[in-house]
Amino acid sequence: MFELSQIRCFVAVAEELHFSRAAERLNMTQPPLSRQIRLLEHAVGTQLLERSNRSVRLTAAGKAFFPEASRILRMAEEAATMARRVAKGEAGSLSIGFTAAFGYHLLPQLVRRLKARAPGVSLTLKEMVSTAQLEALSGGQLDVGLLRPHPGHGDLESRAMGGETLLLAVPEQDAALWPEEVALTQLQGRNFLMYSPYEARYFHQLLLGCFDRAGVAPRVVEHVGQIHTMLALVASGLGVALIPESASRLHLEGITLRTVPELGPIVGRVVSFRRDNDNPMLSLFRREILAPLMR
Repeated sequence: MFELSQIRCFVAVAEELHFSRAAERLNMTQPPLSRQIRLLEHAVGTQLLERSNRSVRLTAAGKAFFPEASRILRMAEEAATMARRVAKGEAGSLSIGFTAAFGYHLLPQLVRRLKARAPGVSLTLKEMVSTAQLEALSGGQLDVGLLRPHPGHGDLESRAMGGETLLLAVPEQDAALWPEEVALTQLQGRNFLMYSPYEARYFHQLLLGCFDRAGVAPRVVEHVGQIHTMLALVASGLGVALIPESASRLHLEGITLRTVPELGPIVGRVVSFRRDNDNPMLSLFRREILAPLMR
């Protein structure tokens, strides 16, 4: 099998049609250049160049081989360039998992910054509940997880990204029944859409704790796993719901939002990744995209 250096020598001679000029272009003397051409012809199994004292010509086989040889050189150069870009974090791929609430605000912001810094990045974005993200991170199917606070995992590193408040979503037709600022005690006995203890465990346990401390017992009419489904049910008049502030960006019709001052920014947000993940794009993401947001 021929070598890349032999291909490079052949292409130089084929373009110059002169051994001395080709040798000068390659910064080598003519004898080693001639030897590289002979080795290439031996590997290919046919003569590629006709040589005389006055001229060099491509044989029919050489004419057929020349464009393919040039393409091999271009591919080799492109491969080397891509490898350098990936090593620098300027290209490559990154898979990001996110919960629905992250998709309303923080995820677009992160993607925008990453694309500006590394236009060549190939992104895979997957909306997943937090438990599914943890499994995918541990299994290497995700590079980054944007999720809710979770118990520690030995192979994962997690960083807090601040908190957000909860807002009360009420059916628009019932808006007059609710003040601009709502107290938790006002939910006592009211029809309420609760988060699923399985698909939305974090929110389920968070609200149970809030209600327990406030001594409040809403009338739970449905358990729901996804925020957008919950908002659709609120709009239908089935009940009210507490949603993270980021979900207000959906601007769904038929819903009015009220603040709940006593809750404050209690909804946690974290970003997680495997400690041993050596993806250069992840290093760039952590260093230049995440770090500025956490200062």
